[in-house]
Amino acid sequence: MGTEPGLRERKKQQTRQSIADTARALFAERGFDRVTVAEVARAANVSEATVFNYFPTKEDLVFSGLEAFETALVGAVRDRAPGESVAAAFGRFVAQPRGLLRTADPETVRELAGITRVITESPALLARERQIFDRYTRALAGLIAEETRARPDDVVPWVVANALIGVHRALLDYARRQVHAGRTGPGLARAVRARADRAIAALEQGLADLGAR
Repeated sequence: MGTEPGLRERKKQQTRQSIADTARALFAERGFDRVTVAEVARAANVSEATVFNYFPTKEDLVFSGLEAFETALVGAVRDRAPGESVAAAFGRFVAQPRGLLRTADPETVRELAGITRVITESPALLARERQIFDRYTRALAGLIAEETRARPDDVVPWVVANALIGVHRALLDYARRQVHAGRTGPGLARAVRARADRAIAALEQGLADLGAR
């Protein structure tokens, strides 16, 4: 009896993964906006209601893993080593190789590149992504405000969080352009890391001398 909850949870995870994999394959083939949730359900051999039980919105079929990314991002900043700045911890985390920056397997590269294309070609997904970035910003600003004991009306935590998330968005945009050009793997990871280091260094040094004449 003690193993039953574990078995049920594994079955749920398998169903969730199967639905997501099916959806992403359809989106890569036809585009996000041309595929309905009903079509995803039929292809995954589940009901439409089951799809929505696991993924509250159609967009979540693409972005469902980003809740874990948010948790890890905030955790990397919160649990940084003594003496390490918020900006340095943030930069270290976002520059870690993931997805197309880490793998060299041709099949995996093809699949991940397909999802990248799906996102950049869909106004609905890009709009949802902006909402997700806003959520990241709020979570990070809240942590910074808590750690610095900022007053409720202090804008500094919000400004810092927006600047840091701006770095993440810029790195993501750069990586996507490179992926579209056919560049993936460790070489791209090194290029992203170099740009992350420069961006974080600019934030840590401040803006006093930027553009000074």
